[in-house]
Amino acid sequence: MARGTVNVNKGPSKSQVAYQWIKARIASQEFTPGYRLVLGTIANELDMSVVPVREAVRHLEAEGLVTFERNVGARVSMVDDTQYRFAMQAIGIVESAATALAAPHLTVDDLRRARAVNEVMTQGLDRFDPRAFSALNQQFHHILYSRCDNPRLLEIVESEWARLGHLRDTIFAFVPGRAQESVREHEEIVSLIERGAPISEVEQAVRRHRSGTLGAFLKHEHPDEVLSDPSL
Repeated sequence: MARGTVNVNKGPSKSQVAYQWIKARIASQEFTPGYRLVLGTIANELDMSVVPVREAVRHLEAEGLVTFERNVGARVSMVDDTQYRFAMQAIGIVESAATALAAPHLTVDDLRRARAVNEVMTQGLDRFDPRAFSALNQQFHHILYSRCDNPRLLEIVESEWARLGHLRDTIFAFVPGRAQESVREHEEIVSLIERGAPISEVEQAVRRHRSGTLGAFLKHEHPDEVLSDPSL
């Protein structure tokens, strides 16, 4: 290192560590909606003071994953169908863009792995497990968008996936019939990428795929609102 320079290559701050730790547990449903976040307990678990944990919780509150209640403290936010819809719309936009940008960089092995995951999903349709299907669905899409060369876009996609996982662990428990259409659309997306389709075409295919899933959910939960949703 040159004289007079400062090494800024430091690891994550304590508040960042706490933020990632809490967020991971919200996404995995270990901390379910309504779960009380006791700052002192979390601080002891992470071997740090309460101050960085409080900063992390404030960050999560800004993202909508945590709420503060007077005389109660911090809790994991409750499920809100409106927020779920917004998260799905956001994923439809940012994930389709990330997948389109990643498409030229995907390898033959990447596409082979994506197809293998989709095949497992297809085989599971007979004895349908919504949570397992959702986990595989996320794995499939992660393979396709993870080679996006825009790190900020990737960060946004992952953040929205975490938010979605908190709001509802699986949409397919509500619309199991959508699963068969989903695996068919997966194959269409992989085929587009495989034949080198324009990235705009890949992006639109992913957007239609996401809108189809959201539309099925809205039709199930709020049938009178489906036609008024501008994203569909």
